[in-house]
Amino acid sequence: MKILFVTSECYPFLKTGGLADVSHALPKALKKEGVDIRVIMPNYGTIDEKYRNEMTNVASLSVNVGWREQYLGIKHLNYEDIDYYFIDNMYYFFRESPYGYHDDGERFAYFSQAVIKAIEKINFIPDVIHCNDWHTATIPVLLKEKYDNKKFDDIKTVLTIHNLKFQGVFPYHILGEVFGLSYDLLDDEGFEFHGNANFLKGGINYADKVTTVSPTYLKEIQSEYFGEGLDGLLYRVRYKSEGILNGIDYELNNPKTDKRINQIYHANYLKGKEDNKTYLQKKLGLTVDKDIPMYSIITRLTDQKGINILSEILDEFLNKDVQLVVLGTGDIWYEDMFRHFENKYKGKVSSNILYDDKLAQEIYAGSDFFLMPSLFEPCGLSQMISLRYGTIPIVRETGGLKDTIEPYNKYTSEGLGITFGNYSSRELLDAIEKSLELYQNTEEFKKIKVRAMKKDYSWEKSAKQYLDLYKSIL
Repeated sequence: MKILFVTSECYPFLKTGGLADVSHALPKALKKEGVDIRVIMPNYGTIDEKYRNEMTNVASLSVNVGWREQYLGIKHLNYEDIDYYFIDNMYYFFRESPYGYHDDGERFAYFSQAVIKAIEKINFIPDVIHCNDWHTATIPVLLKEKYDNKKFDDIKTVLTIHNLKFQGVFPYHILGEVFGLSYDLLDDEGFEFHGNANFLKGGINYADKVTTVSPTYLKEIQSEYFGEGLDGLLYRVRYKSEGILNGIDYELNNPKTDKRINQIYHANYLKGKEDNKTYLQKKLGLTVDKDIPMYSIITRLTDQKGINILSEILDEFLNKDVQLVVLGTGDIWYEDMFRHFENKYKGKVSSNILYDDKLAQEIYAGSDFFLMPSLFEPCGLSQMISLRYGTIPIVRETGGLKDTIEPYNKYTSEGLGITFGNYSSRELLDAIEKSLELYQNTEEFKKIKVRAMKKDYSWEKSAKQYLDLYKSIL
């Protein structure tokens, strides 16, 4: 089976969120299942030179973007036994960041068309093209409406929705002026969205299969509250939709071997985790005391991640005998808020307003509890990484958080984390109170840490589900 995995980002070349982790780990897992899988993404100017220098040129040609003829370079790199291809165009992709420009619609319209043109040049006609999010969602439409090539007739398409909030909505004239598509596609069976063209909607309509990154999220987005204006469509196409839970890379995230943390450890040697905690306290200027419970947040600082309900109880929370470590960037008012609390509660709060992969792993390894009170969470990877490192998640029961974190039951001594249902600051505080009670019960806390570390959320099971999905459409 031949799969072309098309993505706007992939670790370690570019990462802004969970899509990059999935784009790295899922192909590796599918390769182990015997799939001939290749990954293709933009050749961003921010990709590290050590990778760029190893790339080889495959082909140089051009793509028509409306009336303009744009350069298309194709580069190749074999990394960790996976063949990666990079769509090369300095005008579109050599910028300071991957997204957030006035011409994003044109940039990823170019990318989608370039991917289709690249297929023949890399001598790889796939059985399935696996598209991800709005940046690649127009590929199923283009294959059926624009490219009349008999070699492409049997290609099937899968579209994975990683976060429905981001849909790629642009003025309707992009269909003709950039794609060269008929405006007849501006209807409910195509792109139409309040007079605009919605890339994701087009892909949902045209893809052979649609997936989300957790079963619960698939159900949620068929409702008005979570559906972001597409709930009716998503309910209509439920016959071709499936929720497949993401996994995490268990080779990359392994406290037994992780070179990014100070002290390796495992479920039968938890002293190493204590050493990581005191190391982190020293590094971040917190009071060095292994008995103080340490809570952590590694996330985008936005309302979606529950930072607003956390903000309502921060003073009450931090007046307890606790420590809080924050890592991430986001809305300026939340960045400033955490800086303020670091200054107000010296020795108790460490606010790290940046992205640092090594520090993230040190925080996973050194913390006692991981806060993830999301408003919605399509899947979430952080709660699974924290389990892997014996750090107990405190999560709201939504999306992938509900699917992965079994609630702790103090009477039966079962469960993996502390959960709460309603999006409420008081329920979040109650969950924190439960975690403090658990922390005081040393033996019980050790049991849940060991149980968390032994839980398997690797990609093996999910990769087999994707493999079955591909087979079902061939």
